[in-house]
Order: sequence, then C-alpha cells, then structure tokens
Amino acid sequence: MPMEIREIEDLREVDATSLIEESESEGYRFLRRLVDQYEDGSNRFDRQGEVLYGVFDPHGKLVAIGGLNRDPYSTKEGIGRLRRLYIAEAVRREGIGTKLLQAIIDYAKGQFSELVVRTDSASADAFYRANGFSGDVGLPDVTHRLVLEQHAANK
Repeated sequence: MPMEIREIEDLREVDATSLIEESESEGYRFLRRLVDQYEDGSNRFDRQGEVLYGVFDPHGKLVAIGGLNRDPYSTKEGIGRLRRLYIAEAVRREGIGTKLLQAIIDYAKGQFSELVVRTDSASADAFYRANGFSGDVGLPDVTHRLVLEQHAANK
C-alpha cells in the first residue's frame, strides 16, 4: 500500500486523533504534547530549519509523524533535534519509519551540522542505531546523535 510523506504546514488541519490515542495506550504522551504545544504556539516547527512531516495512507489517514526543531537544549549552533517521531503499530516494520527519518535527515542536511534525539525506548534505540545514529553520546538530554558531514564541511 503506497504511503505519502509530506510536510505538515498546519497541524490543526490534520486529524492526529487516532495516532495520539494509540501512542497514549502505549504509555507515550509526546504526541499529545505535540498538539498542545502547536495549539499554544510554543512549538509550531516554523523557525528557520524546522519541519514537521506526516506519512499518510492512500485514504489520507495519518499513520506516522515526526519533526525537526532547532535543539532547545543546546548552546551550540547547528544542532537539530528530532521530535515527536511516532509510527502507527499497524504499519511498523514496513520501512515507513526509516523513510520518514530519511526525509527529515535529507531536509536537515541543508540546515544543521548534526542531529540529536532523546529516547528511553529499546526499540527506538535499535531503530536510530540501525539508521546511522551513534548512541551513548554522553550529552545531557541526548541519547543518540548523527553528524551530517556534508553540512559540517560547508561551515
């Protein structure tokens, strides 16, 4: 079943209800925070270099989401933070998460010198490592890091 990855320009125009409910049933609240922060304006993925992507099934249903922010926890320039990456259980292990992550990485290459993420999930740890991220980086609020060589060489 073909999926479409596209930028979400206004989250208020996307029905994320089923993804939020599913994530909360798994014990994750970060999608609820995504919507709350979007609505209150504290994080709309609209600063320079930021983006929010959704993956939609052929019927237009949101089945995955993930974004990129300027890292609010870093004092260094050029650090992007992966945020709110979630894949619906029904489509996991179909490569959708990897394609979504790659779309975010491709976008980030023109914006940031490295990407960071924080997770406490063993499956997410394996996912990020399988996609080129190093773990155990010894930074506060960071569990995985990916250096974007092309961008770093241009600075």
